[in-house]
Amino acid sequence: MMHTIIIAEAGVNHNGDINIAKKLIEVAAECGVDYVKFQTFKADKLVSKSAKQAEYQSQNIGITESQYEMLKRLELSIEDHYLLIKHCKDNNIGFLSTGFDSDSLNFLKEIGMELWKIPSGEITNLPYLKFMASQPQSLVLSTGMATIDEVEDAVNVLTKFGKSKKEITVLHCTTEYPAPFNEVNLKAMKTMADTLGVKTGYSDHTQGIEIPIAAAALGATLIEKHFTLDRNMPGPDHKASIEPCELKSMVDAIRNIEQALGDGNKKPSASEIKNIQVARKSIHVNKELEKRHILREQDLEMKRPGDGISPMKMDEVIGKTLKKTIGKGSILKWEDIE
Repeated sequence: MMHTIIIAEAGVNHNGDINIAKKLIEVAAECGVDYVKFQTFKADKLVSKSAKQAEYQSQNIGITESQYEMLKRLELSIEDHYLLIKHCKDNNIGFLSTGFDSDSLNFLKEIGMELWKIPSGEITNLPYLKFMASQPQSLVLSTGMATIDEVEDAVNVLTKFGKSKKEITVLHCTTEYPAPFNEVNLKAMKTMADTLGVKTGYSDHTQGIEIPIAAAALGATLIEKHFTLDRNMPGPDHKASIEPCELKSMVDAIRNIEQALGDGNKKPSASEIKNIQVARKSIHVNKELEKRHILREQDLEMKRPGDGISPMKMDEVIGKTLKKTIGKGSILKWEDIE
């Protein structure tokens, strides 16, 4: 059975508070996800002090400030990272973080992670892609805002500088918070799989849990979803995040879908076999027929149970002679005809 990797994206929904970050880890673990993911950055390295907020950020936060001012409040210190890594281990959940600048990437390299995530905004960042390609772990590439040609260019960089396609999972994504349903375009996930020959998944920014569940049903090998303790908390991403009860429902649904997808071979399941005779029909006679009677179509009817001659054998039965007299409504058996 396929196991869909589920990443609960805490991101910056800790609001710079280590205790909220720890609680997010506990919630993610309780919900049964594989990893909880944070963001590692230094505002001084990531953004100029004059850079404006994205429209969704100022709307969601409710105040107008620079990106720098916003991000400075949301930084996690090195000490914070070590505390969160320990808390993940204590709660039996994988720790991940996305790095956004060279210092942060080198720090994440030092602490070691099982998986690296390339965010959508770095898909055209050649030095960043080269760094990622040189890491021994598998890579996840998010593709929000990208064309198929840009995704292919990024994958080609990763394979040129050290990764095989088997080590790359490409995530379809719509970079808006929240993303409108009519702009999700889930079918692009299959397009990328067919075009690029890589595993694909989905990073979700829609409201609710329907779309990531649908992505799992379409065969996503990895699902990423933002979550928060409370959507009404101040911060840029809370409103596009799901709350703990929704995260649990999403995980449960995806785990059920994993079982339901099966191996693709069309055959009766183990539980179905016992119902075949009950649900299917056999050839019966609709009137009393005398010995030596030559069977005609109008003599026959199809009725349950299905433990006699299959109706699919009708043409082989018509024209045959009865060996004995058969009562009305009797099931026809091969030993009754010659």
